[in-house]
Amino acid sequence: MTNRRDFIKKTTLGSAAIALGSSAFGMPASSYRKIIGANDRLNVAIAGLGRRVGAYYQPLQMKEANVHLSYLCDVMKSQREKALINFTKNADYKPQLENDIRKVLEDKNVDILFNATPDHWHAPGSIMAMKAGKHVYVEKPCSHTMNENESLVKAARKYGKVVQMGNQQRSSDHTIKIINQIHEGVIGTPYKALAFYTNSRGETPVQKPAAVPEGLDWDLWQGPAVRREYTQNTWDYNWHWYGWNYGTAEAGNNGTHEMDIARWALQVNFPSYAEVEGHKRHFLNDGWEMYDTILATFKFPEDKIIQWDGKSRNGYDTYGGGRGTIIYGSEGTVFVDRERYRLTDRTGKIIEDFKSDSNEAGTALGGGGDTTTAHVINFFNAIRGKEKLTAPIDDASISMAMVHYSNIAYRIGKGFSIDEHTGHIFDKEAMKLWDREYAPGWELNL
Repeated sequence: MTNRRDFIKKTTLGSAAIALGSSAFGMPASSYRKIIGANDRLNVAIAGLGRRVGAYYQPLQMKEANVHLSYLCDVMKSQREKALINFTKNADYKPQLENDIRKVLEDKNVDILFNATPDHWHAPGSIMAMKAGKHVYVEKPCSHTMNENESLVKAARKYGKVVQMGNQQRSSDHTIKIINQIHEGVIGTPYKALAFYTNSRGETPVQKPAAVPEGLDWDLWQGPAVRREYTQNTWDYNWHWYGWNYGTAEAGNNGTHEMDIARWALQVNFPSYAEVEGHKRHFLNDGWEMYDTILATFKFPEDKIIQWDGKSRNGYDTYGGGRGTIIYGSEGTVFVDRERYRLTDRTGKIIEDFKSDSNEAGTALGGGGDTTTAHVINFFNAIRGKEKLTAPIDDASISMAMVHYSNIAYRIGKGFSIDEHTGHIFDKEAMKLWDREYAPGWELNL
């Protein structure tokens, strides 16, 4: 199998040569790029210029990508300015800066939206983009509720757009290799997958009313969310933990990735039952309003099971890494994370211990690396019809459902049964959280 990572490295070197003006015609890189592949070029806009945006710079500037970054969009002035400086370090042009995503989407020349906004913007912003004729790369979690989950899939089908979620480990060479082996029977019949995330996040400030930071469009930051007054440090990152108006807790923030790998390995769709044991265990008087410790359990047909062990603020290394997935089979076990996989037989004897050369970040804020690059390049090639999409939204949304089931079960304090064919919940109390309230005028409209 051709190593995509080696290919990316080679094309990156090619891009660097062009950036230095090294072309067969001896012309500037900007002129060269306007001529080569002009008919195939894609115009890109990025909305949301926080910690994740740095992961996009490499794939966007590769010759193989053949894209032009038209807009850098964010509701915070300093984020726009910082992103412009960082992007242009290795680019010979400047994208336009914009505060309002709606103005970006009005530009008919834009082909693609990268949606890296906060969670409450993911589905609404992506649907707005599709309605405006754009393909979408939406970061995890792709939705804030199960209703948004379904709506995103419906919109992709209605408008015929390519939509990829940022579950980038689907584009990891070594993960693809071992998952294929699992499907071919290397550990017999896989019956259980345990996904885990371990971090040692610290104390979170208690929310206090504060002046809106200079340069922040607070009303537009809230966008589809129910309006409230600004509280200190909400916009930057702590919105993740300040209630359910904006965030999706650690399940949506990080659990999405490993639960997706677990479901991929077991080849299952919607579960038939979900339950959780989750609580806030650390810094009991701080501003964190959700669970920081959770064990979610999902039961599937054929007696298959997925569990997600999420420890946000206890760094004890239970499983041999900060994040990963363990897949148990009738004849052996696999451990896989972003750097390696380890295959053992039923007795625990190591059959293969593979360490990749991937530089994809694990628990570091923002992340990024060669796996993200491969995921983005796959997205571009899928738009051009050259590759099959690695994480199409209709499949990614099924993994996303486990995030929502986790949060719903935690919020109502009990488990519930699920229609394994449709994903709908057989519990009236749980179904009250199927959707969320929107600010007037911001309701979903397909």
